[in-house]
Amino acid sequence: MQLPLAERLRPHSLEEYIGQTHLVGPGSIIRRMIETGHIASFILWGPPGVGKTTLARIVANTIKAPFFTLSAVHSGVKDVREVLDRCAKEASSMFATARPILFIDEIHRFNKSQQDSLLGAVENGTVTLIGATTENPSFEVIRPLLSRAQVYTLNPLDSAELHQLLDRALTADPVLSQRKVTVADTDALFRFAGGDARKLLNILDLLEQSTPPEAPIVIDSETVTQRLQRNPAAYDKNGEMHYDIISAFIKSVRGSDPDAAVYWLARMIEGGEEPEFIARRLLILAAEDIGLANPNALLLANATFDAIHKIGWPEGRIPLAECTVYLATSPKSNSAYMAINSALQCVRDTGNRPVPLHLRNAPTTLMKKMGYGADYKYAHDYPGHFVVQQFMPEELGHPTFWHPADNPAEMRAAQLQHERWHSESEKKS
Repeated sequence: MQLPLAERLRPHSLEEYIGQTHLVGPGSIIRRMIETGHIASFILWGPPGVGKTTLARIVANTIKAPFFTLSAVHSGVKDVREVLDRCAKEASSMFATARPILFIDEIHRFNKSQQDSLLGAVENGTVTLIGATTENPSFEVIRPLLSRAQVYTLNPLDSAELHQLLDRALTADPVLSQRKVTVADTDALFRFAGGDARKLLNILDLLEQSTPPEAPIVIDSETVTQRLQRNPAAYDKNGEMHYDIISAFIKSVRGSDPDAAVYWLARMIEGGEEPEFIARRLLILAAEDIGLANPNALLLANATFDAIHKIGWPEGRIPLAECTVYLATSPKSNSAYMAINSALQCVRDTGNRPVPLHLRNAPTTLMKKMGYGADYKYAHDYPGHFVVQQFMPEELGHPTFWHPADNPAEMRAAQLQHERWHSESEKKS
């Protein structure tokens, strides 16, 4: 039986590995660990198909370390203890040249007791832990384990890296390299891949298998789209449709279509999606896309997150649906999201400007003598609990980061800000 293309092309060394240059490029952290042979425990966080499992195997192969794997989906505490016992035997062997590596796929699915069972072995050096997760480790991994393992973020492959992967598939794969392939354009191929290497290779697999041996394989937008529509799940062998559906869900809520949003919610529930994952997305949506247009949205989303922990399935679908409909029908604003992005860019561009003296904390006599806190105006001592003063670093003046959206709540807030700052400034002038 012929192996899938993604498996046939799985890299076995850093030279074959595509992407994640911030981690494996010259002078980068994981490459340095491999070169020195000293591997610290770490967790790889990133979307599917970006090389988490492959990178873990390359690390083990390169330093010739015993490699053990666990899937958090199928393993219990008993399985963890059994594999740790095997690791301990390997580590104590007189032939051991490197500490055993324990790779745990989807580590976010381990419950607290399963994660607790890893702590001792990681702490005393019995194993080097490498975890892989598609979920934010700060939500899903217990704090004691996080303190013992560095988190490294993996990114979706960009267009240049996808081109590199495509070229490698067409030239290095023993099957595709024997076929005549015409690459007219890669727009649809890369769009459907979405930065996922495995998905791109699975699409190529589908094109190869659905094209008669005597005919050339054509890669263009029309062909790729037609084949995928005919075989919607053919390139989704490992559940990555999860990301397409959550994307549709988010965009339906943002686009104020409650019916579509509830449909995609139902698809996720029926597909066995983790309720916490959906609830977190609703929390983010409430802050990013509804924001100041309706601050109650964030309160309801947070209450929804709490509710599903208290009531579980199947009743948890009800608060999820309630929150989904509420957010979809709510007025929308991304002004707070845009404001913090603008402010972050300003900080990156201008560096660490000094805090004005009158805003500085002055807990000691020396600091007071140096002028810390001097001339600060306490807002509550003034009419309307407001007085004009400089809050930004002097060199920046007063750049505007928050631009109110056109909804009643933000228009009122903007009008109040205008009256405060401009009327006071006009009085002084």
